[in-house]
Amino acid sequence: MKICPSCRQELPEISRYCSQCGQRLHADHVDVYPPPLPPPPALGAGKLNFEFLYGMVAMLSLAILFPPWETPPSQPPEFLGMHFILTPPTLDAIVSRLLLTIELVTIAIAGLYGAFLFRNKP
Repeated sequence: MKICPSCRQELPEISRYCSQCGQRLHADHVDVYPPPLPPPPALGAGKLNFEFLYGMVAMLSLAILFPPWETPPSQPPEFLGMHFILTPPTLDAIVSRLLLTIELVTIAIAGLYGAFLFRNKP
């Protein structure tokens, strides 16, 4: 027979808790609250590489100054190349908005990825 340490009730040997007061009858001390977890290791948070960001801004500026041109909608579609914004390849040529959007998004994503990938680590 086991005896409860708090209320002195006699209990069978297989009991884990006292049926009178609810006290745990285990011989080892068990913490009610687990110990706090150690803080996670700090990731290598560095500063973005500003040279890549400046290069990205320069490339975006050049992409806007030298957009991709295409034939007007009245003619069969044809890529006319990259020309300065004020001097189109033909008088009725238009800026290809789809190609310009693809170009700008690609430059922006590549610049941000490069600035993150080659960041200055402490």
